[in-house]
Amino acid sequence: MDRIRIVGGPQLTGVIPISGAKNAALPLMIASLLTDATLTLENLPRLADVNQLLRILGNQGVDYRIDGKRPGDSPTAGQTVHLDARRIVDTTAPYELVSRMRASFWVIAPLLARMGEAKVSLPGGCAIGTRPVDLLLMALERLGASIEIEAGYVIARAPQGLRGNEIDFPKVTVGGTHTALMAATLAKGHTLIRNAAREPEIVDLADCLIKMGAKIKGAGTSEIEVEGVSRLGGARHAVLPDRIETGTYAMCVAMTGGDVMLQGARADLLQSALDAISASGAQIISNDEGIRVVRKSGGIVPVDVTTEPYPGFPTDLQAQFMGLMTMAGGESRIRETIFENRFMHVQELARFGAKIRLDNDMAIVTGVRTLKGAPVMATDLRASASLVVAALAAEGETIVNRVYHLDRGFEHLEQKLAACGAIVERQSLGG
Repeated sequence: MDRIRIVGGPQLTGVIPISGAKNAALPLMIASLLTDATLTLENLPRLADVNQLLRILGNQGVDYRIDGKRPGDSPTAGQTVHLDARRIVDTTAPYELVSRMRASFWVIAPLLARMGEAKVSLPGGCAIGTRPVDLLLMALERLGASIEIEAGYVIARAPQGLRGNEIDFPKVTVGGTHTALMAATLAKGHTLIRNAAREPEIVDLADCLIKMGAKIKGAGTSEIEVEGVSRLGGARHAVLPDRIETGTYAMCVAMTGGDVMLQGARADLLQSALDAISASGAQIISNDEGIRVVRKSGGIVPVDVTTEPYPGFPTDLQAQFMGLMTMAGGESRIRETIFENRFMHVQELARFGAKIRLDNDMAIVTGVRTLKGAPVMATDLRASASLVVAALAAEGETIVNRVYHLDRGFEHLEQKLAACGAIVERQSLGG
């Protein structure tokens, strides 16, 4: 099992290339099940979750080929993967595969839409809350599917195919919107999705589906219209840059000071987070190359944030922002409205000497002058990134354990930070 060693103190200076977005890559890969033609995805990040989903898709009969190195490729260049679901041989996604990654449950939509049936394991518990699948199943039922739950599996059937309908989500759900969008592309007739999620990853999926021949309007708004087609074809699509990785590294620079170009990043994907980072004292400059983050002098200013569905402040950056606020010159308040139990990083940040108290869905952070390096343990993907933010500015050595959480969502994190002057290394303990 690996761990990451960080010695805090150095400012960050240089260039960090931003990888393709994990939260866009996974639904795009799952969309390959909708067609018997080849779907080629460029800028796919090299992540544990991507590799796990490739194994799950392979179980359904999807063949895939990963392009090798090309002249001029950098070590952090995204990979190109060709996915071929010409022959789906199994419409069951077993527990041992689905339990390792919640997003893999979404295979239920394309399998049902194309094959008329799917049997997918319920994803089980989650460290940051229940994240139920009831809204996903409601969307499929509205499209005419019969749903049964038996021995921990969802069995969905639509032997005559899915039928377009109106889907009204009672609350914004990214997973529900992804599911409804994929299922509706092959449903007969017109589908209207109300209170749809507006995240950039939804738009990226819709753009790819349109290239495949889907008829979709309104992605990126709260109402999406889909006119079903009988068949989707192949396409070539580049995964959009990762806004969560972008925000995380921007917070690292705001924490340590320095001057870093986040190459390939797009400010329009995370403006609310950039506004909060700017208010904390960093300078944010967006141009054609990416986003430049500069903090030359002055302390960190306390900023209050509330997590909200897009375009609000992302829940996936809440932990990292809390790490930044641990050294702010005053008190900040961070309210988490998306997921329960998403303050598990608080106890680990306290090991650095951070002063944080919880009041229901709010964390009140009183900034301290110095943090001290400590052995800490990641509890989930985003929590692990908050520990890195704190460690980069903490005095002395920090050991971040359970970095398999980081590997699920951050590509080459230690190499990218080290290239900008951070003292960071991966240590393999074997086993």
